[in-house]
Amino acid sequence: MVATPIGNLGDITQRALDVLKTVDLVAAEDTRHSGQLLSRLGISVKFVALHEHNEQHATPRLIEDMLAGKSVALITDAGTPAISDPGTLLVAAAHAAGVRVVPVPGASAVVCALSAAGIVAPNWLFYGFLPAKASHRRAALEKLSALPYVLIFYEAPHRIMECVEDLAATLGDDRRITFGRELTKLFENIHSLPLAEASAWLAADANRQKGEFVLIVEGAKVVEDSPEQQNLRDTLTVLLEELPLKQAAHIAAKLTGIKKNTCYKLALTMRDDPTDEEA
Repeated sequence: MVATPIGNLGDITQRALDVLKTVDLVAAEDTRHSGQLLSRLGISVKFVALHEHNEQHATPRLIEDMLAGKSVALITDAGTPAISDPGTLLVAAAHAAGVRVVPVPGASAVVCALSAAGIVAPNWLFYGFLPAKASHRRAALEKLSALPYVLIFYEAPHRIMECVEDLAATLGDDRRITFGRELTKLFENIHSLPLAEASAWLAADANRQKGEFVLIVEGAKVVEDSPEQQNLRDTLTVLLEELPLKQAAHIAAKLTGIKKNTCYKLALTMRDDPTDEEA
């Protein structure tokens, strides 16, 4: 599993170069793109394609090659394989077949952006790409809205405006967002501002909407529970041990007199946050 640069070729590691020069085969997301990359690095290798459309079909053959003694390096177009990129099926199959899986660390857009965002909060959640369809995207954001963790997303340029609008509408426009755009490349841009101002900032310059994005958004503020909220939390704790989430929220609403939607949102947070079990 060999990480490759997300833009600047100088970010390739010496270990990655050594591995790519010595393996029998390189499995690449885009063999033409990777061929150009390795050619610029002075490396000539045999390629096989492994991408989201053929990974299930290509994996058994690669496992056969490795069991026969061949060494295979997996790379994607940029960054670390299997992180919002193909590779997970191959890795899982390798583990199942008893093939040793070796990570060769290096560039990762999410870590790169987070390191430069200046966010003090210690805990963060990497979501990857949100759904492309607007209704599905908003539904996904609703489930994340109450989490107290910094939220990190990838986004493509053709969806950046509508994605940011949905972030503000769903998470609240008082949160800060950091844009990491074209990281390590010539037109790299890192900019932070409140979500309320984000759409206008993007619209003010068409160039700001170009390139690949990492979006880093503040988590929900942690507010001390009122006695009513604590009672609801205690009620849900008991109900969630015995009932499905929707049914627990429905019964909690009847018992406490609190709106069903409020009960449901809190139940979602409690289910997804393991620290609630310790509270």
